[in-house]
Amino acid sequence: MTRISGAGGTGGAGGIGRRDATGATAAVVAALAVVAGTLAGATGAAAAAGGMPYTKVEHLARGVTYSAFTTTASHGTVHGHVLTVDLRAPGVRVDLLTPRAVAARASVSRLANARHALGAVNGDFFDITEGQHPGVAPTGSADGPEIAAGRALKAAVPRAQRFGPGLPPGDTAQDVLGVGVDHKARLDRLTLRGTVGTAHGSYGLGGYNQYALPDNSIGAYTHDWGTVSRRRAVCGSDTSRGAGCSADTYEAAVRSGRVVSVAAKPGAGAIPAGTTVLLGRDAGADTLRSVLHVGDQVRVDERLAPTVSRTAYTFAVGGFPVLRGGRPAAGLDAGTAATRTAAGFGDRGATLYLLALDGSAESRAGLTVAELARVMRRIGADAAVNLDGGGSSTLVTRGRNQRVVVVRNHPSGGAERPVANAIGILTGR
Repeated sequence: MTRISGAGGTGGAGGIGRRDATGATAAVVAALAVVAGTLAGATGAAAAAGGMPYTKVEHLARGVTYSAFTTTASHGTVHGHVLTVDLRAPGVRVDLLTPRAVAARASVSRLANARHALGAVNGDFFDITEGQHPGVAPTGSADGPEIAAGRALKAAVPRAQRFGPGLPPGDTAQDVLGVGVDHKARLDRLTLRGTVGTAHGSYGLGGYNQYALPDNSIGAYTHDWGTVSRRRAVCGSDTSRGAGCSADTYEAAVRSGRVVSVAAKPGAGAIPAGTTVLLGRDAGADTLRSVLHVGDQVRVDERLAPTVSRTAYTFAVGGFPVLRGGRPAAGLDAGTAATRTAAGFGDRGATLYLLALDGSAESRAGLTVAELARVMRRIGADAAVNLDGGGSSTLVTRGRNQRVVVVRNHPSGGAERPVANAIGILTGR
């Protein structure tokens, strides 16, 4: 049983939108900035007044605004797109959009349309290729933790097994941006806490629905994982994503508190609802092999424990912090510019900001991670995380009279890339 601890592709249904040529005078741009602030609330107004002149502003729903901007960075002109969400607005909520499996991918448009979302951006970095492990299928699974609709879907992979750029000092793959049951956004770190209880003793759980397990550990996989082979989970190591795959593995399927089957190698295919597959590598495999056999009783418990807040989360997505307390984090890369996606919040967690840039083919530039932190501050955020960028960067919206979403930025590849998850803005009760 999964608990969350509290106090104790291609274009999809939408098209690739084209940027409007504004040719606006300074006075018009300034006026639009004021309008953007008015629509987004006090925090948005402060951001607009603080020097981010929006060239386009659209009110999508009460408490939700889409804006576009152009700015100059170290590598040239950058075009950005922002969704501003007042989390206090009645009927507005944020959730993690997924392709109904942890190990799967879909375009942001498809994910947003499936939930009738008002807007969305792509989320965490993910297992996109396995060229270093011949014959092993990429899982499409995200690096970090996932919580959707208040339910934990997966835990974080080991730091060295991440896809994406290197982490700044002090950050981990467990870092998330989440929204609590109090409707406030926060930065936090979600740590897996789990055990496998047997007649011979209790053993720690090292993984939960994640594409890579720590060395010598035991991982748990549920129906949420999907159908992709679990072989990738025993490849790589705690120090190298490209390290080989373990040959010492063992699986035990548990249903109704008893072992119903065992296998020497990681399996594939759908895991039935109500069944948990325990997968061990190296010393973890030795443990499972010695204590679990068909018919043995076993209890599996797992939860994602916040380490910063004592609030339970309704939504959380992995991403490394670039802005805290209104200041850029230490050690951010200031040299490599790229197309970026980010999420942040201001107004003590009451206002959420989602940002995506145009692809490099359109802007001929991008932002460094250090510049991304400063841009997020300019639009009103006090804290923010860097999300998957490059060809994954996608921001979509759905207007009042639109049945499907439209892509507002220009993805780098000319079309949407299937991604592991997205942050969706939902309306209605």
